[in-house]
Amino acid sequence: MKPASAGAGSREADWRGVLRGRLPLYGHRNWIVIADAAYPAQSSPGIETIATGAGQLEVVEEVLGAVAASPHVRPVVYSDRELEFVAEADAPGADAYRARLAGLTHHLDCRTLPHEEIISMLDQAGAAFRILVLKTALAIPYTSVFVNLDCAYWTAAAERRLRASMARQPAPFAGFR
Repeated sequence: MKPASAGAGSREADWRGVLRGRLPLYGHRNWIVIADAAYPAQSSPGIETIATGAGQLEVVEEVLGAVAASPHVRPVVYSDRELEFVAEADAPGADAYRARLAGLTHHLDCRTLPHEEIISMLDQAGAAFRILVLKTALAIPYTSVFVNLDCAYWTAAAERRLRASMARQPAPFAGFR
């Protein structure tokens, strides 16, 4: 990675390269966060933060496109519940941001939670799993987008059926006892 004093062009190439490099390694339980400018540097050992110097929606679009092109993961997108209540008068650009974000994510599994609950989830995940935080230049509060990666080829319903089957009967394949 380039030193912190590197120019914006270098940072852009770096964050895109880091995203491309990390995504094949990541799987379910990893996170990618597209953070606003005031997002803090977290101290959990698994959290890596990169200042992109880029616009937030540009980074959201890039991350979602990269995840969509990855056959092994799918995104579960979280946003701060507080964003729904940020008034345009208090944060100019909030309305346009919400509309554009909705357009980028309307087809995805999107959830809202209070900001502190999402941060707590990241702290817990960061103790055991890698989290990539891509910090942007956006200066509107509660606009960070949290992408929890989930398995693309195994559903929650399939996992429930598997667990129910395991509870009911012995394994049909006993080759590894």
